[in-house]
Amino acid sequence: QVQLEESGGGLVQFGGSLRLSCKVSRRAFGTYAMGWWRQAPGNERELVAAINWSGDSTYYADSVKGRFTISRDNAGNTIYLQANALKSEDTAVYYCAIRSSNIALITRESLYDYWGQGTQVTVSS
Repeated sequence: QVQLEESGGGLVQFGGSLRLSCKVSRRAFGTYAMGWWRQAPGNERELVAAINWSGDSTYYADSVKGRFTISRDNAGNTIYLQANALKSEDTAVYYCAIRSSNIALITRESLYDYWGQGTQVTVSS
C-alpha cells in the first residue's frame, strides 16, 4: 500500500514562505510522476506544479510561476514545494499526488492514482 504524507503547511503572513514536503511510504512501482494540487473553499482542485521522474521537466500554474518551485529527492522518496512571496489567494489545502509506474510529467488529475491527505496553507494579509 502506497501512502503519501504531506507536511510543512501552516499559517504564514503575506509575502512569506513555506516549504511543503511529501513523503512516499515506499518506492511506488519504481518510478512515478508527482504533482502538487490545491483546493480552496468553493473552488475545484487545481494543479499547482508537477514534475517528472528524473526531475528535469516541470510544470507550473500561471498563478505560481516565479514564486513556487517543485523538486524531488528520489532516494528519499520525497517531493518538495517551495512557496515564496505567498499571497492570500494561495490559501488552500495542498495535496501531493503520484502517478505510479510513470516517468513523464502528468497534468491530468484523473491520471494520478495516489493522493495524500492534504495540508492546510493559510496566508494572512
